[in-house]
Amino acid sequence: MDIETMKKVLLVLTSHDSLGDTGEPTGYFVGEAAHPWKVFRDAGYFVDFASIAGGQPPQDGKDEEDEVQRQYLEDETVRASLYNTPRISVVDPAQYDAVYLVGGHGTMWDFAGNADLQALVAAVHDAGGVVGAVCHGPAGLVDVELANGLRIVEGRRVAAFTNAEEDEVGKSDVVPFLLEDKLVEQGADVRTAPNWTENVVVDDRLVTGQNPQSAAGVAKEMTKLLTEVVREQKAAQEADSAALRQAHDAEKSEDAEG
Repeated sequence: MDIETMKKVLLVLTSHDSLGDTGEPTGYFVGEAAHPWKVFRDAGYFVDFASIAGGQPPQDGKDEEDEVQRQYLEDETVRASLYNTPRISVVDPAQYDAVYLVGGHGTMWDFAGNADLQALVAAVHDAGGVVGAVCHGPAGLVDVELANGLRIVEGRRVAAFTNAEEDEVGKSDVVPFLLEDKLVEQGADVRTAPNWTENVVVDDRLVTGQNPQSAAGVAKEMTKLLTEVVREQKAAQEADSAALRQAHDAEKSEDAEG
């Protein structure tokens, strides 16, 4: 990642709009996009959107009384971006310092098993970037294999929508799999909290949240990590510059003595 092009985050949204065989609509949960969008925007980040199939991603659930969601839905830049999002397969991961996987039940059908999304998440992480996901968004972490040959969640602490929360909303027999169970199968150390309480888990450059209440917290932790990355890069550049100066001074000294 280049310090000069830092602070660019991609929010990935589901394109799936039907809740299994129930006949009910689904999509992405608006609050899980809106609150991170505000955190990233307020931090001075550039925020882009993409979806699995491209076009206008379906929404599933919004709070009309939530001022942040209202700002998000009325923001002209957001509206223009969501009108025709690029499909994930054409997105260049090298353009982004972080990727955030927005939740919503739709992700359970089109995030998991999507090779293009898996490749993008792995590429951002392998390049030293930050990966975040909330609620059902961690479905997009399933089967993501990093350059070191390990799954991205293998041996790492993560949070995601729990079996207990899925039971409470009555969707355990509707979703294609239980996300908590799937992540455990993938080798993750899933950390759970009581239903509907904020639970954000940070493990190196992977930040995950359990439910909608955790969305803003995930984004805040991601910004902390990105700030630390910038500091480390600046320190490394300063060390390289100092080494070059020392080498140059040594050469001048040798030339003077010669």
